[in-house]
Amino acid sequence: MQTVETLQLVCPSCGGLNRLPAQRLVDRPVCGKCRQPLLPGQPVPATDLTLPRWIAHSSLPVIVDFWADWCAPCQQFAPTFAQSAAEMMTEACFVKLDTEANPNAAASHHIRSIPTLALFYQGRELARLAGALPKGPFQSWLRQQLRPLG
Repeated sequence: MQTVETLQLVCPSCGGLNRLPAQRLVDRPVCGKCRQPLLPGQPVPATDLTLPRWIAHSSLPVIVDFWADWCAPCQQFAPTFAQSAAEMMTEACFVKLDTEANPNAAASHHIRSIPTLALFYQGRELARLAGALPKGPFQSWLRQQLRPLG
């Protein structure tokens, strides 16, 4: 008998938890509560309150971009992060956290410089990268980190 892997995804719109078979990721699933897309193909803004939910409850790896509006490298990296979110939306959840507006989350994750990218899986931080990268090197780094998880 074949088992079906079930994933849990956090809805980017309402924060609801959704369970779905892994093979349905490519079908553009929607939230059972609010009917909004579960994989929006763009970075999801997080707050001090919502970031822990993403980290603890998402079956997909969560890549967090810790940034600030005044940070020039953060602004330069934003399009790369957004493009990666669109291209890799079934591989990881892409979340952005403004460290100025959410100092508690930044402090609890020991963010010392921005941009900082942190990869979480099953509630644990697995990798961290400080500084902005061009799209190719960023996606290579991310895929290298994701490879052992898949």
